[in-house]
Amino acid sequence: MIKRRKKLLWIIPAVIVGIAVFIFIGGEVVMRLWNWLLPMLFGWRQITFWQAVGLLALCRILFGAWGGRRHYGPGHRMAARWAQMTPEEREKFRQGFRGRCTPFEPPDASPSA
Repeated sequence: MIKRRKKLLWIIPAVIVGIAVFIFIGGEVVMRLWNWLLPMLFGWRQITFWQAVGLLALCRILFGAWGGRRHYGPGHRMAARWAQMTPEEREKFRQGFRGRCTPFEPPDASPSA
C-alpha cells in the first residue's frame, strides 16, 4: 500500500510535466509552421503561441483522438458483421458492392495474342 502511494506521488508530477512539455512543443511547432507558411502562401496574418495552442486543441477535437484507439464507428460495426457472415453471404455482398461501385466490367483475364 505504501509503495503504491510513493509510486503515485512520483507519477502525478511526471504526468503534469509531460502535459506541459507536450503543450509547449505542440504550440511552438504549430505556431512556427503557421507563421512560416500561411502568411507567405495565402496572405494570412501571423499567430501567437496561445492561438497556436488553441488551434492545436481545436484540431485534436475535430480530427484526432485524445488518446488510445477507439473501436467504434461504421468500420467496427462492418467488421463485426463481416465476421458473422457465411462465405456465401460474403460473396453475395461482394457482388452487390461491385455492381454499385464500378460502372464497367473488370478487365478480361485471358491474355491476348
